[in-house]
Amino acid sequence: MRYLELFRHTDNDGDSLTPEGVAAAESIGRERLSPPYAFFGSTGAHRADEMVEILRRAAGQEDLAVTVVPALRSSVEDRWRAVAKAAGKGATVEEMRAIDADLVEKESALLGNALRAVIESLPDDGRGILVGHSPTNEAAVLGATGEVVGPLGKGEVVLVVEEQGNFQVRPTPASGSS
Repeated sequence: MRYLELFRHTDNDGDSLTPEGVAAAESIGRERLSPPYAFFGSTGAHRADEMVEILRRAAGQEDLAVTVVPALRSSVEDRWRAVAKAAGKGATVEEMRAIDADLVEKESALLGNALRAVIESLPDDGRGILVGHSPTNEAAVLGATGEVVGPLGKGEVVLVVEEQGNFQVRPTPASGSS
């Protein structure tokens, strides 16, 4: 089995975490991580980089490099924003599909393949952390698992597990457990 904790970054102002976002990420690091981790990744956006650095430090694994996974950052972010706005606050990717089916289908496939590749790169029984964005995290989960997850709030996480080539969403573990 392989485990990936896919986080949405905490509160931001532009492409940087706010002081509240930094404090929230530090709290997550103290209370909700299950080290050790074999992978720390980010989409490459500064706000995601900041959060994954905080989580890596909290896990006590600063010797492990952070990997940028640009394939998990959409090249059509403005289109996602427009669709999310049209679908309404709190819309799922399934509800966004009703607005722009082509976007959700194509992007879920691309993002899902990238998410699967990250998980498949983990060692057996390995655990990783990846920090990204909403709704593209949710689209990646849909593409990788076929499951629709609700919109992730800032700092929220979804656990994606691979077991014998099958990918699925699992409840996140209680803090400090595996």
